Amino acid sequence: MAGALSRLRFPVAQSRGRRYWEPPHPYRNDFQRDRDRLVHARAFRRLENKTQVFTPGLSDHFRNRLTHTIEVTQIARTVAAVLGLDEDLTEALALGHDIGHPPFAHAGEAELNRLMRRYGERFDHNLHALRIVESFEQRYARFAGLNLTFEVREGIVKHSRELEPGEEPALEEYLPGLRPPLEAQLIDLADEVAYNTADLDDAHSAGLISLEEISASVPAFAALRARVEAQFPMAVERIQFLEVLRLLIDLLVTGLIEGTREAAEAAGVRDVEDVRRHAARLARLSEEADETRRQIKVFLHRAVYNSEVLASERRRASAMIAELFEYYCARPEAMPPPYADQVRRAPVHQIVCDYIAGMTDGFFERTYRQVFGPAAPPG
Repeated sequence: MAGALSRLRFPVAQSRGRRYWEPPHPYRNDFQRDRDRLVHARAFRRLENKTQVFTPGLSDHFRNRLTHTIEVTQIARTVAAVLGLDEDLTEALALGHDIGHPPFAHAGEAELNRLMRRYGERFDHNLHALRIVESFEQRYARFAGLNLTFEVREGIVKHSRELEPGEEPALEEYLPGLRPPLEAQLIDLADEVAYNTADLDDAHSAGLISLEEISASVPAFAALRARVEAQFPMAVERIQFLEVLRLLIDLLVTGLIEGTREAAEAAGVRDVEDVRRHAARLARLSEEADETRRQIKVFLHRAVYNSEVLASERRRASAMIAELFEYYCARPEAMPPPYADQVRRAPVHQIVCDYIAGMTDGFFERTYRQVFGPAAPPG
């Protein structure tokens, strides 16, 4: 199976290039340079202090947005290597896929989106990520942003959804109506494999779920558990769980490799342009792996995401974001100069949204206390 889809590998030499021309590097290709630029970006470093699902107050060992990104990158690069796709492009896309996330995980994104809807606009972390790499990062004398290649910028916009012609006038350059390269199509599924299995791990570590509960809802987990118990009958439950989880990740990653290869072969695509013009995405899990993915997702929503401990944190975070948003909209001069100065050139609510979206959880908490005092809204 190794290299089975190498004909669909995106050729770095065929990149549409950067917005601002730069001379080639003597020993790094353009996608490798994009990878390195993302790793050195301030927005990337801030992921270390942004919640993935569980707040760090419960444990020091839960994933944060940065460690999650590393896990996604491992999975995506492995799949790309086996299929013969461009590993550097895949790695750059995986490293950048979450840099637009605001503080407090999906609760933060949902609340900022709710607030922006009042102005007839919306907040989307992928579109915010594009603005980060296009203009917010300030590291170069000759241009704003990171000046990434077209393919990485396109993948940031389109890795998790289609872009239709006329849908977003500001995004017309990113080939609406066409699929992104296969490297970008892998990212969303690698993301889901990573967070589904990681959330099982963190929830089990937190004592929210047991092996029996997962086994009752996910037959593949139960089958793997039986194998592990037969092989390691004296191991404690936590070690048994981790052995099962390792096998579960293998099952899902293998399903992504096999499902994508089978879909591409069935579609008869011959090159990158065929991938772009195909009627549907070709990256997918095999039928068996996709059913397991679905069962895990249903279980996590019921047993973990909707649990009171997480629901309370979401309510608290949403209330705090709404308060701080309203405060700065009424007093934009209270923001730091780079943001306060922009109010003369852009709507206040947009600048406030950008400011809050860029905060880490810790910086948000400190800012909130400075503005409103030590008391926080109840969960």
